[in-house]
Amino acid sequence: MVNTILGRKIGMTQVWDENDNVVPVTVVQAGPCTVSQVKTKATDGYDAVQIGFGDIKSKHVNKPMAGHFAKAGVEPMRYLREVRVAEGEEHNTGDQVTVADFAEVKAVDVTGTSKGKGFQGTIKRWNFSRGPMTHGSRNQRKPGSIGQCAYPARVRKGLHMAGHMGDERVTVKNLKLVRVDAEQNLMLIKGAIPGGKNALVSIRMA
Repeated sequence: MVNTILGRKIGMTQVWDENDNVVPVTVVQAGPCTVSQVKTKATDGYDAVQIGFGDIKSKHVNKPMAGHFAKAGVEPMRYLREVRVAEGEEHNTGDQVTVADFAEVKAVDVTGTSKGKGFQGTIKRWNFSRGPMTHGSRNQRKPGSIGQCAYPARVRKGLHMAGHMGDERVTVKNLKLVRVDAEQNLMLIKGAIPGGKNALVSIRMA
């Protein structure tokens, strides 16, 4: 069984549980994902399947990928991701992964690309404290000392400094799967997940 499905983040809302408590949830339109390639230990050295998600016009698919989809006998898809599977599992090209496969799952791990924030200072990026705002201080939002003079006489690697923030791969683990709507291919996941609206996310059974 493929334990991962691809989806598109729609946004956040709230639902009520059986105890009439409000639960904030993220709505994800997930799948159906089609298996476009099967890798085995005999042919590739490991067991995995390639799944695809999202519609794309054939005129936007280059020739190598068009041949890849034609060989598998599936329609072209916008996104492709590889998922490891257990040794000995039987999978075939054309098989589909749907939200119905997650109906009995209680928790999931969600992977996506976080929102890009551009170039940010140390206060926003690393939650530094600011300096005094009065009495002639000119160190309101500066990073302060970044090293020592005599030893090691250099800036240490990995020091928290200003720089590019966000737009990186993030995985949030053990999020509660509140509800699955198989008719509309929707998954309601408790809390926030990485990325903005319409962002691609990968959902794995925890």
